[in-house]
Amino acid sequence: MAHIFLDESGDLGFNFRKTKTSKYFVISFLFTKDKNRLERIVKKVYKSFTRKELKHHSGTLHAYKETRKTRIKTLQLLTKEDIAIVVIYLNKRKVYTKLQDEKHVLYNYVANILLDRVYTKKLIPLNTPIYLIASRRETNKFLNDNFKNYLENQLHRHHKIKITVEIKSPSQEKALQIVDMVSWAMFRKIEHEDESYALPLKGKIIEESPLFP
Repeated sequence: MAHIFLDESGDLGFNFRKTKTSKYFVISFLFTKDKNRLERIVKKVYKSFTRKELKHHSGTLHAYKETRKTRIKTLQLLTKEDIAIVVIYLNKRKVYTKLQDEKHVLYNYVANILLDRVYTKKLIPLNTPIYLIASRRETNKFLNDNFKNYLENQLHRHHKIKITVEIKSPSQEKALQIVDMVSWAMFRKIEHEDESYALPLKGKIIEESPLFP
């Protein structure tokens, strides 16, 4: 059994007069053959917390709310694992106006990139069931039924690969807390030109591509 974890950072709003509207929308995929090792990272991070830190913590690692120390520790632990990361980002100012409300175009574009990487680069075993798990907190707006069905059908029809797509919360699936850190780190790099968090991941990122160059 192999897993792909998906998380996103930024938003799909196009009103740039709003201060909170991001310039980029970032989608991160984390490929792993053993999700248990990601869960162990979460446990190690929690064991490093003091009693005071545990008392005031929500119980779920969320990159935006964590301290720099916790973010770096989590990402450094991740670099020791056998994983691969694919990052796809959208410069929203380059999106044609007519496409801004046609999110299915974005969904299918991303799905095709993912399908190609799964198959051609064999980032995870192809002779075993594959599960793509997306974060409910972030991806309800992105991973709709059309994307889910499209992804499952295309892989099975063209490559005879069985993939199951699920949406879970980070509390239900602890490994999502790890890909949240990855996505946040990449967003900091792309949106804010802050590479300090993404730098430890450099050897694990096999692709970092714009959607519309």
